[in-house]
Amino acid sequence: MEKAYKNCQSCGMPLKKDEKGGGSNADGTLSKMYCSHCYAGGKFLQPDITAVQMQGFVKGKLKEMGFPGFVAGWFSKGIPKLERWKNG
Repeated sequence: MEKAYKNCQSCGMPLKKDEKGGGSNADGTLSKMYCSHCYAGGKFLQPDITAVQMQGFVKGKLKEMGFPGFVAGWFSKGIPKLERWKNG
């Protein structure tokens, strides 16, 4: 059984903030690990992105949403430690 996480294990977004409630697995069930912005139909939407690129992407999104740079940096700093990036 899939372990339930509080945050997306690809981008770090709190899953409760995901408007779709999470990404979707290949069988159409809700992913308890990844958000809908990273994962759909059992596949990553950006399969070739690196952890460092994801950090930059998330930092940019947070700044767009009005978060100050240091806050955006703090929120994105843990991304390389998430499950998606552990083996790569």
